[in-house]
Amino acid sequence: MSTLYEVVVKKRHVQGQNVAVLEFESANAQILPKIEAGSHIDVHLPNGMVRQYSICQDPRHEGVFRLGILKDPESRGGSESAFNDLQDGMHIQVSEPKNLFPLVPAAHSVLIGGGIGITPLITMAYQLLADGASFELHYCGSSPERAAFVEELAQGELAPFTVFHFKSQGASHREFFESAVKDLNPASHFYTCGPVGFMDWVINLAHSQNFPDAQIHKEYFNVEVETSGNEFEVVAERSGKTIKVAAEETILQALAREGINIEMSCEQGVCGTCMCDVIEGEPDHRDVYFTDEEKASNEQILVCCSRAKSARLVLDI
Repeated sequence: MSTLYEVVVKKRHVQGQNVAVLEFESANAQILPKIEAGSHIDVHLPNGMVRQYSICQDPRHEGVFRLGILKDPESRGGSESAFNDLQDGMHIQVSEPKNLFPLVPAAHSVLIGGGIGITPLITMAYQLLADGASFELHYCGSSPERAAFVEELAQGELAPFTVFHFKSQGASHREFFESAVKDLNPASHFYTCGPVGFMDWVINLAHSQNFPDAQIHKEYFNVEVETSGNEFEVVAERSGKTIKVAAEETILQALAREGINIEMSCEQGVCGTCMCDVIEGEPDHRDVYFTDEEKASNEQILVCCSRAKSARLVLDI
């Protein structure tokens, strides 16, 4: 379990029509830890849900956590609660920062954000600026009126490194990058965050120019995942239970039905919270958390979305 911090919402305002920009400060004598570029926190929302949100600030700005949370029309309750319920003065709990999207030293870094996916990349840009590193920041979206952090990026110290690609202004990020990628230093590293289709396009473009996976970094924040499939059996080794997982049921749901509760959060194979060790059997990995190599090893599984290729799966739970 990660350390939990009691925080208070010190500043809340809305940007881009539907993005709540929130600053949290410690609600007691506990000092909030320093953050790393690419890190996120688990936010324990007023409606009981726990959701992950990227920290979006200059890492040199200590003692606060700043987030930008989009009110997603497809919300399953998380972003809706974050946008509507988190108000100035409210006390909530958040986790210590966790980093699944770290910066890697590189000759040049290309940061490409789609919509609210800009949030972790802003923190990276501030860190690269402080380090005196070579980088460029690209913000892709429908229009500046519907985007958050535009004024900060257009007028602040990141302005010389930032390129906006807004469709309402006639920009086409695809045309731009299809040309610009050819002139990049082959030692450049890509970082992308945004909608799944947007990210897949960026990743495929980098691959088309022979950039290796080690130089392509990504963070998904919302993924459509198919969790149904054939029935199979899960053996919870330490619990001494054998459980049938139905076709329309996740492993997580089947375990909970039998009184085995696994810590979980995103339920989309993004955050890694529900990871379990595999003792025997072959998982059917459906997450975006593990690398291809980690999936091939079949040593662990995310039980919120993945299933089994084998008829039986033995887990260390």
